Amino acid sequence: MEPLERGTPIPDPLTPYLEVNRSQPRHECWVTGHMVAGLDGTAAIHGRVGALSTEPDQDLFRRMRQIADVVMVGAQTIRSEGYAPMRLSESARAQRQARGQSEMPPVAVVSRSLDLDWSSQVFAAAPEHARTIVITCARADPKRLAAAEQAATVVIAGDDRVEPAKALQALAGFGYQVVLCEGGPRWLGELVAADRLDELCLSISPMMGGDPLPVSVAPPGADIAQFSLKSTMVADDTLFLRYESKTADEGRS
Repeated sequence: MEPLERGTPIPDPLTPYLEVNRSQPRHECWVTGHMVAGLDGTAAIHGRVGALSTEPDQDLFRRMRQIADVVMVGAQTIRSEGYAPMRLSESARAQRQARGQSEMPPVAVVSRSLDLDWSSQVFAAAPEHARTIVITCARADPKRLAAAEQAATVVIAGDDRVEPAKALQALAGFGYQVVLCEGGPRWLGELVAADRLDELCLSISPMMGGDPLPVSVAPPGADIAQFSLKSTMVADDTLFLRYESKTADEGRS
């Protein structure tokens, strides 16, 4: 066992994440989860993830969107965190365009119920070139589905529930090859159970005593998934861990 020590400061904490090769996904597209947890494993404080996030984590969280072709988020996270369309710096947009990506990644909201505020910023303020996507199922309420179609690009990915494989197949069909999942825990658990999580970027916040909700909630009957630790960073008192699925790792070796 090797001790983890504070190393030489990294000029740009985003650099190690930009250098990861995500061009060879095992399935439809490469899926990166980006989550934060307290020292006791909690994933929120009073229902909000933002309250758990430290300043270094908030900075990396915003900038990590630069890697994504699309940012996928569960409906509860959209409601509780007050999401808006993605915003990146001018230099980040230029780097994306140089790599052949769009200037901004759109948001993809996963929702079975479609109980969403269609006048909220994530829908109403989305530019036409990055229109928000709503991923739902065939059993969604018809009236809510009609409202969703007015406010967003709608994808049906399953009959009674949103199925991860079908959702990702649809995103791949739009040409999105790198999907950044920002939660919530239940949707992340669905992705893990479907063997669709290639990478997990986990920030450990120096806090305890939040909500009794873990980073990932596995659905009933889910198998155990194995991950390999690829890198660590420390900023102030926040620990940044990057893992890759062992099956993803084996597929590239």
